[in-house]
Amino acid sequence: LRRLGLEFDAILTSPLERALQTAEIVTAEYGNTPASQTLRELATGVAPARVVAALAPLARQAQVLIVGHEPQLSGVVSLLLTGSSERVSLLFKKGGCVALELPEQSEHRSSELLWMMTQGQLRKLRKRPT
Repeated sequence: LRRLGLEFDAILTSPLERALQTAEIVTAEYGNTPASQTLRELATGVAPARVVAALAPLARQAQVLIVGHEPQLSGVVSLLLTGSSERVSLLFKKGGCVALELPEQSEHRSSELLWMMTQGQLRKLRKRPT
């Protein structure tokens, strides 16, 4: 993620152990700035609409990293892209990432998919010489 030049204003994580560990690794790579924050709604079994509602207070943050679980994350991405948690069929394997551009609050449009990468693609970036 750092090799892609990504910076984060907030790092949100599920309260489940594996997600907490992943968020800890990311925050350590970024010098613990920002520190990760646990968001209860990112636990498994929470409806995507509840997750999106819980994210609303962070609308002022430019770049937010979310560490969570499937199938919830696919549902959240689908909801943000189309207005329905079931309209887009995505499968995030472990370590996969997606970047979305969210619309301004005043606009009535869907988010835009910027990119999506698998864990394998991210590893190749890490191994590439600079």
